[in-house]
Amino acid sequence: MDKIRLDKWLWAARFYKTRSLAAQEIGKGRALVNGQIVKPSREVAPGDLVRIRKEDPPIEVQVRAVSGARGPAPVARQLYEETPESAAARERAAEMRRLAPEPAHEIAAGRPTKRDRRQIDLVRGK
Repeated sequence: MDKIRLDKWLWAARFYKTRSLAAQEIGKGRALVNGQIVKPSREVAPGDLVRIRKEDPPIEVQVRAVSGARGPAPVARQLYEETPESAAARERAAEMRRLAPEPAHEIAAGRPTKRDRRQIDLVRGK
């Protein structure tokens, strides 16, 4: 098997949970092969460069092997190799998230407790 459909390969490589979800995302233009927007039926072969816009920094991988069967994660990782630029960009993004967390995560959940309201009243001078 030298070539396989892109949606089937993305599913087998565990980028998407289902093949239909992979096909939907490809249809929305979130997966490019060799820099071109493609359809789910596009065949990929070893050596093709696939760019997946699933996360904030897109993942760029080179197809190393093709498989039509979805296997365990260690086997799926052997189907592709992430480009050094993509790995560096994802590392930088993770570092930025660690250094500057999302502001909404620091907000306390729910409404203030009675103790919180009393402290707010003290600050406001009531």
